[in-house]
Amino acid sequence: MSTVERTVIIGSGPAGWSAAIYAARANLKPLLFEGTVKPEMIPLGQLAFTTEVENYAGFPAGNIRAFVESAVDNDRHWNLPPLPKGEERDGVPHYAVQGVELMELMKQQAINFGTRVVGDDVVDVDFTEKPLKVIPADGEPVAAHTVIIATGARANYLGLDSEEKYKNKGVSACAVCDGALPTYRQRPLAVIGGGDTAVEEASYLANLDGAKTIYMVHRRDELRASKVMQQRALNHPNIEMVWNSVVEEVLGDGDRVTGLKLKSTEDDSKRELDVNGMFVAIGHTPNTAFLQGKLDMNDKGYIRWTEAFRTKTSVEGVFAAGDVADDYYRQAITSAGTGCMAALDAERFLAEAGH
Repeated sequence: MSTVERTVIIGSGPAGWSAAIYAARANLKPLLFEGTVKPEMIPLGQLAFTTEVENYAGFPAGNIRAFVESAVDNDRHWNLPPLPKGEERDGVPHYAVQGVELMELMKQQAINFGTRVVGDDVVDVDFTEKPLKVIPADGEPVAAHTVIIATGARANYLGLDSEEKYKNKGVSACAVCDGALPTYRQRPLAVIGGGDTAVEEASYLANLDGAKTIYMVHRRDELRASKVMQQRALNHPNIEMVWNSVVEEVLGDGDRVTGLKLKSTEDDSKRELDVNGMFVAIGHTPNTAFLQGKLDMNDKGYIRWTEAFRTKTSVEGVFAAGDVADDYYRQAITSAGTGCMAALDAERFLAEAGH
């Protein structure tokens, strides 16, 4: 550990790559750990599991694939998803950028400015002394003057095999991200959950132009959401409550979701619900297990920022960006914004410390 890195970034979602772009352009020579295949550190982050991304500014639908292939190194083209079915113009598919494409573009941009990428998981850290230490699963610990945590948060799912089969084929954990896509638009949909998030998701879907019935499936006979949020759902003409029920199976035709098999929590009765999509809204888990006891967190396990509008954490020189410190917005574009902020905060910290 004779070499001390100026900036180490942990995580490779929108926050991580945005931090890397800004840090690299500031000549901080960032080293980024992008993870392997573990849930805590998935290469390219959760957006790698998303199809079309219609709400990231600057990427309107168009001949996206041609641009991606021209920008991303040839040795990573294997990772690009199959072209989605959609409108064609002059024989060329036009569609909104897909999650993997967007992340590969971010990665390429960071690499172009000199970011070094390590395909390994970080399993521990030592923030008790300076320099800070980051401990990967393989290899020696890495010393750093600053560390940016951008490991994100993962959506909680029901754990059904059929649910896994239809992820991105009618099963989603983000209505704001996916609800306006053509596959869901103006179709009956189900939201699973009974808390504030579930009501927010259902309300968003129910307010879309031409929205059909939005079923809220909850295992109890009353919502856990705040009273104000409850009334928003109970009074909405497009939202129908399905009480005392759990999803036993996600039904589909092999390509898309066609319905849900529900089981009563009061007896053994079952029923089928005809819907074209299921939005799971039962919470998120921040990827902070390896940081327990190392940084201050809130009661949900999200890293606390110690100063408003700054990405500083409880340890000097450690910054947090993206969903790992955001239990409210959880959007790609907000994550990218805080990644920028973290890099700027790290740059200014290094300048003041003389590193």
